[in-house]
Amino acid sequence: MGAELNSDFLFVIDGADAERRLAEIKASLKAGQLIPYLGPGLLECGSEAPTVPISPEAVAEALHKRAPAPSRIRTNMWSVAQHIEQRRHRRTLQAWMSEIFAAEPQPTPLHRFLASLPLPLIIDSWYDGAMRAALIETMRSDVANIQGITRAGEFRDIWTKTYDFAGIETACLNETGTILYQPHGGARPAGNFLVADSDYVEVLTEIDIQTPIPDEVKHRRQGCGFLFLGCRFDDQMLRTYARQVMKRSLHPHFAVVDASALTKNERRFIASQGITALDIPLATASTLLLS
Repeated sequence: MGAELNSDFLFVIDGADAERRLAEIKASLKAGQLIPYLGPGLLECGSEAPTVPISPEAVAEALHKRAPAPSRIRTNMWSVAQHIEQRRHRRTLQAWMSEIFAAEPQPTPLHRFLASLPLPLIIDSWYDGAMRAALIETMRSDVANIQGITRAGEFRDIWTKTYDFAGIETACLNETGTILYQPHGGARPAGNFLVADSDYVEVLTEIDIQTPIPDEVKHRRQGCGFLFLGCRFDDQMLRTYARQVMKRSLHPHFAVVDASALTKNERRFIASQGITALDIPLATASTLLLS
């Protein structure tokens, strides 16, 4: 595949051209040359309606129902979570996030397809655990799960924890074929949630020099491009994480998006990162990748 690097404008492929490009992308996934970067929107591609929130705004609404937040922050997940942590304690926020994501993860067919591939790295930017569940279903023994953790209450210089797929914390990554990296944490196995503004204070201070990103993730992204599925970049937090996780990787990069719905900041981010936008419905893209 060729790379379309465009720093000044958004490069968009749609229609039959996008469908043809997805055939190439599928081949690159099978060859382990593209790293899937999954967002909550992917949950809409299942056969049933999602049983957990599928956007930061939906999480903000669920938290607001438990503890009303000021109107100026009501739709901002990170600010609402910070409001709860300051007034109700961290343990309350943790418990409510666990309640919100308590439903058993339901992998979509695309999650299961990705789980079957010998991918070096999968990034899952949401808390629900559908990708983790899909990997568990395969009964593969060569997978590991690295999750970002909050620094609240930690006295060690630690940014992540690693688990096997029995949910046991481990430090061993030897003979690991696929790493599932959840930079914002995950509901399972231990309820690790980076969600309040305070969770990100030290992370964002250090992320430019890549300290919070595990060495194994840095190693595995080299020589690979990224494929964004179900992701939005309409918040600075989301753009910052995507930019830093992609750093020192190799083009090409692709994002399945609805180009007409992109904000100005999203368009600017996608263009600046040299990401080719595939303007095609995510459900259609999923069907093509599975065909």
